[in-house]
Amino acid sequence: MQFPLTACPGLFYNTLAQDGFLCRLRIPGGMINSQQFEAIADISDHYGGGYIDITNRANIQIREIKQGINIQVLEKLQALGLASTNASVDHIRNIMTSPTAGIDTQELIDTRPLVKAWEKYITAHSHLSQLSAKFSVCFDGGGKISLKDRPNDIILAAELINSNIHWRLYLSYGEKGEPAKDTGILLKPVETIAVLAALAETYLKHIDINNRCKPRLREIINHITIEKYLHQVKEELEPNTFNFEFNLEKPSLCVSASLREENLIGIHSQKQSGLYYIGIVLPLGRLETYQIRGLANLAKRYGDDNIRLTPWQNLILSDIPQNQIIEVEKEITNLDLNYSPTDIKSFLVACSGKRGCAAAATETKDDALDLAKYLENLMILDCSVNIHFSGCSKSCAQHTQADITLLGVAGGNFPGYQIYVLGHLLYEYVTLAKVPMIIQQILAVYQQQRLSLQESFSQFIDRQKHQLNQLFSKSSPNSTVTILKYHV
Repeated sequence: MQFPLTACPGLFYNTLAQDGFLCRLRIPGGMINSQQFEAIADISDHYGGGYIDITNRANIQIREIKQGINIQVLEKLQALGLASTNASVDHIRNIMTSPTAGIDTQELIDTRPLVKAWEKYITAHSHLSQLSAKFSVCFDGGGKISLKDRPNDIILAAELINSNIHWRLYLSYGEKGEPAKDTGILLKPVETIAVLAALAETYLKHIDINNRCKPRLREIINHITIEKYLHQVKEELEPNTFNFEFNLEKPSLCVSASLREENLIGIHSQKQSGLYYIGIVLPLGRLETYQIRGLANLAKRYGDDNIRLTPWQNLILSDIPQNQIIEVEKEITNLDLNYSPTDIKSFLVACSGKRGCAAAATETKDDALDLAKYLENLMILDCSVNIHFSGCSKSCAQHTQADITLLGVAGGNFPGYQIYVLGHLLYEYVTLAKVPMIIQQILAVYQQQRLSLQESFSQFIDRQKHQLNQLFSKSSPNSTVTILKYHV
């Protein structure tokens, strides 16, 4: 079996990490059923460390693998519909969509059929294995939980125009970290897969398929210009069939379109009458196998047999009847989990850290949990402030997207963190011991000086962006913190 030249982990080829081999399972759209979830628990018990990690693309990682996974096990996963039937495309990034697709009371369109259709197309066209491992697609159905601000090469966002649903096409190009840009192209739902295929084929025309390190779509577009790229995409489509006219004067996506935590964690009504979904906090995306089996059992007994993984390293149980909510709440608590929207751990995201990655300078997961324990005793976060820990400059925790990011650095004789707010470097170096105090003080400044409860952290920072250094200067004991002389 031939596999692509890529360093990214997959299911059919494992990647060596600090704590053993790492296996990654792509879960298109983050949707998985109870039988599949239980099978993953079995693999983790027999081959891995007895736990899984949910990633910020709603993948599943099994870590601490000491021996290769038996081919019969892989075949079983394929039979369950969990593993791709075409192993050569296994490395391509997971397709992203809202974890509340199909149940969101405000969505314009259920994106799950499109996720399945694009996954089916990729699987059926083996030459797409030559795509970059980071070639990424996101479908945003226009619901309460938006994913438009998540980093993706291609974003299709639903819009209602003259009582008809269209997909607005956004592409990522320009400087790294910039939000995706509106092409002005509107697609009918039936045109979507063909246009995605044309976008992929055009990318393939501009790369060396034998090169292990393939450029991002952003780099290709920057090299040939967005106008030429879109003209070539149009040439891939059947003439006179698609209204593929673009307008590049449209504004970029707003990076402040952040997750509204109150619509994810906790108990929420679905658009289906009498049914509810429950968003459950997973501390840094980690689940022990007994919790996996317990959640799978809950989904079977009370829900629709499905578990919805989120890009914020949490999960959702859906289709819970109102008269069974109290029972489900008790069972969640018995699994040592909770569903409180004010739980500080629901705001935290962390990469694997030094224990699992040679590139990391810090133990991100341990440091994030230490921060949570510190903050829990001092304050309640009454609105969403997403805090991401990344162990190195590769920034798996996506520091340009988070409200607050801590980026691990090996400063002097001791590791510490750079601290960013909305992608802007605020502190050059903070020791591990002082990180909780600094973050607590940043959050306290926000809560004390925001205009109202409705002013989000990102709105607050944007309003104060010309004086960030002065705003947070009191959070910086000189002996432990180096403040960046920051100017906008």
